This record gives sequence, structure tokens and C-alpha cells, in this order.
Amino acid sequence: MDEHRGITFREGPIGRRATLIGGPDVWEVIRAVKSARAAEPDLAEGDLLEMVAENSGLPVRLVRAAVAYWADYPDEVDALVEHDARVQSQMSTAWERTSTLFTS
Repeated sequence: MDEHRGITFREGPIGRRATLIGGPDVWEVIRAVKSARAAEPDLAEGDLLEMVAENSGLPVRLVRAAVAYWADYPDEVDALVEHDARVQSQMSTAWERTSTLFTS
């Protein structure tokens, strides 16, 4: 994709999604960026991107590519972030319910 270098697409159970070439899905990087921003609200942009890059093992240029893609397609990427949050919540609730069966 010439418009967004470093981005490709994968098909999966939830449909087609933007992915970093050789890396994670864009939504996963954006989730990390948002989480880092929430944890470090005063961190400068460059420092924030470096922190995400270091924690994810990605080069800063790929984190920037994910952010640039999100900037053009925020609804698409945010929908996947929200979907993951719902799935994680449902899994946590199910685990908590199940664990009550085995505790006295």
C-alpha cells in the first residue's frame, strides 16, 4: 500500500484488518499507544513512540506507520480495539464465574 508504507492486510475470523508488515495488527499498536498515553499523559510524542517501540520490540518507524494509518482510518482501528476490549471482558467474566465452581 503506497499510501501507508509498512502496512498490509490480513484476513481472519473478524475479517480484513490492517497489519504492520512482519508485525502485529495496527489496532494492537494503537491500543499500546493509547495505554502508554494514559499511563504517561505528560510524555512528549517522540518519547511516547519510543516507549511503545521499546516495549513492543518494533522500530519507531513502524509505530509511526500504525499511528499514521489510524489517523486516516480511526473508526476502523478503534472498532477493533473496542472489539478486543469486549472479548477480554467477556473472557474475564466467564473465568470468574467458572472459578466460583471450584472454590468454597
